[in-house]
Amino acid sequence: LTGNYIDLDNLLIEISRFPLKQLTSLNLSGQPTIPTIGLRAFSQKITTLTSLTCYLIDFLNPSDLFLIAECFPLLQELDLSYPLNCKSCCSYVDGVEALSLALTRLRKVNLSGLFPINNQSLFYLFNNCKQLEEVKLFKSCHKITRVGLASALRERPTLRSLSFSGMEDDKLFSTSQFIDSLVSLKSLTCLFLHNLNISDELLYSIAREGLPLTKFVLLRCTGHSNDGIIDLLSKCQRIQHLDLRYTDFLKDQHVLELSSFLVDLVSINLSSCHKLTKSALFILVRHCPSLSKIKMENIGAEIVRNSHSLRNFGVYPQLKSLYLGYNSWLSDEIITMFASIFPNLQLLDLNTCNRISEGICEVLRKCCKIRHLNLAYCCEVKLLGMNFVVPNLEVLNLICTKVDDETLYVISKNCPGLLQLFLRNCSGVTEKGVKH
Repeated sequence: LTGNYIDLDNLLIEISRFPLKQLTSLNLSGQPTIPTIGLRAFSQKITTLTSLTCYLIDFLNPSDLFLIAECFPLLQELDLSYPLNCKSCCSYVDGVEALSLALTRLRKVNLSGLFPINNQSLFYLFNNCKQLEEVKLFKSCHKITRVGLASALRERPTLRSLSFSGMEDDKLFSTSQFIDSLVSLKSLTCLFLHNLNISDELLYSIAREGLPLTKFVLLRCTGHSNDGIIDLLSKCQRIQHLDLRYTDFLKDQHVLELSSFLVDLVSINLSSCHKLTKSALFILVRHCPSLSKIKMENIGAEIVRNSHSLRNFGVYPQLKSLYLGYNSWLSDEIITMFASIFPNLQLLDLNTCNRISEGICEVLRKCCKIRHLNLAYCCEVKLLGMNFVVPNLEVLNLICTKVDDETLYVISKNCPGLLQLFLRNCSGVTEKGVKH
């Protein structure tokens, strides 16, 4: 029930009259306030709710926390992230305590976006929610200190997933208190660090403890080096999902070194690593046999001018999804060669690659399993040469391209399975073309 409703209280009351005995999830995101009357009536009739999302609430009151605690004791997942207007953190301490005591089955909680939480509230949450496994604190309240966070982490050693970003205390994640508390989480499988000043010592410590990470994200982080990343990856070799976006020092030779430790890797995101070239892509598919998804958007402009050299790279059928948007060096010749090397692609994202033209037709001919193709802002792209059936294409994004009515006729004729077609700001398209 997202978006603005005139009378959400009455709507929830009406919904509660239906025999929804298996309803487990409710989303109230984007509302002006929590609809207290309707929510109470809803909870009296529907007692099976295990997931509640209240993202982007304009006015989140302390009393709302008590209401949630009273109405939905079976909650396993709670999202109260990004409230727009709140009172002081101290006003919510009792409410967070009530939640932590009532929601005995709580496993996942998202308190991102300046949710009014302080050290005391965080301690209540970690200490009282015995089954808590996943915590997200993106852009969290500045009232959380290094001592408070470290103390809370020690209360819940069974945590499996932690996400942090943009904390006010810039040095928090480099302190020995935080590092010691983090590496005590012996069941931690997911660590997401965004826009933080960390240190190699943090990465070395994770490596020494051999935490069982399967997902590791270092997004826009500073203060560390390639040595720290390599040490962690060499010791934590269960990682399946790796995200190193905006790692400015990362070069092709670093990717070669780290790829030898990523035998279980399924997906990787190296977008906006500006010192990388497309050679890093081929290093990854050669050394990571399980790799099925690669994101390398907006990487370095340096390329091998003779793309015929790519013929020596072989065929890698395991790759299913490839994101290469915002790479101005991509040409028809290169993407055609990619199509030969990655014949089983199901998703190809080439948005804002302005040198691509007729070559996309050859890609569709060779990669007959493609289901999702993003060509948004590819202003030179041409699809008139698609004189063959593309049987599996379901989603085609042509926003801000020069397609016209004739192109739409070709698409309608040769893409029988198309479910979604995006044509915003395509000035060459008329009502006649859309009717195709």
